[in-house]
Amino acid sequence: MDEQELVRQIQDGDEMAFAKIVNIYKDKIVNYLYQFTGDYQRAVDLSQETFMRVFFKANKYKPIAPFSSWIYAIASNLAKTEMKKVHRAPTVSLDDLHNSYSSGAFSENPSESGLTRNIRQSLKALHPRYRIPVILKDMEGFSLEEIAQILKRPVGTIKARISRGRNYLRRELEVGLKEEDKDLEKKEKSYGRA
Repeated sequence: MDEQELVRQIQDGDEMAFAKIVNIYKDKIVNYLYQFTGDYQRAVDLSQETFMRVFFKANKYKPIAPFSSWIYAIASNLAKTEMKKVHRAPTVSLDDLHNSYSSGAFSENPSESGLTRNIRQSLKALHPRYRIPVILKDMEGFSLEEIAQILKRPVGTIKARISRGRNYLRRELEVGLKEEDKDLEKKEKSYGRA
């Protein structure tokens, strides 16, 4: 059964169709929101809110665009609103008190490589205007046209934002690698290996 038919059934109040949609999209939406927020619990909470809106606002869905565009648009809007709330009441994380790019930096996931950690931190520092299109394109695999539909922006704007976002990430990662090299050099000198 295709997604359009599932949505039509949700519009008729079919909870089984809704469960199928949740099953199809839950991991994708949580992953997307985690990439956006950098906080797994917040991503789970936002994904639940996303699915609540899908269920209660299903009648507003128009089948002119793919269902995936609609659900990602809902998730994106919720994430942007959440991030605005977070930035209004700034807090300082203990992780931010030391060099976030050092190879000895604390990681919630000890198996996460330094590069993965640096990419995640760089993405988190990226303004949502650029972060959302980069994540949708490079991590979620959407086309430029689909991203333009999700974000309700022209394709040219999306293309420019992806380019700027990637350039920012490249610069941040280069800085992080240079700092890691310096830390490694210091450690080697302290052990008398340099």
